[in-house]
Amino acid sequence: MFSEFRRRLVLILPAILAGCSDPQPAPRDPRAKIGIDLDTLDADGLRGPPDGKVAVDYEFAIPDTPAAREAVRRIDPSVEFMPGSRGRIGAQPGECLCVGSTHQPRHREILLTLARRPEIARIIECHHE
Repeated sequence: MFSEFRRRLVLILPAILAGCSDPQPAPRDPRAKIGIDLDTLDADGLRGPPDGKVAVDYEFAIPDTPAAREAVRRIDPSVEFMPGSRGRIGAQPGECLCVGSTHQPRHREILLTLARRPEIARIIECHHE
């Protein structure tokens, strides 16, 4: 009787365990990675009152590799690379701080494309402190 129980358990246990596994996390909305209110930006990527509009600089970190830099440069021509700087984003050793600007054509599309990259965890406003 015990051997019959073991045989059945061996047959159904994989199915039970498969049903109990954690579901894969849903893809994260790229907008959730962007810590800038895009609705405050006008068509030119500027915000503020009509007589005092300013661009918004933003920062993020990427792996400090030529391939990662080239990929980001293709997406965002405004980006400046600052290896060795942590920034407010807190770039870690092996990462490169990147700073870009909203004052460019397609700024929303650029930010969303950057946010879709899995190696970019967050994009926040840069205050140049």
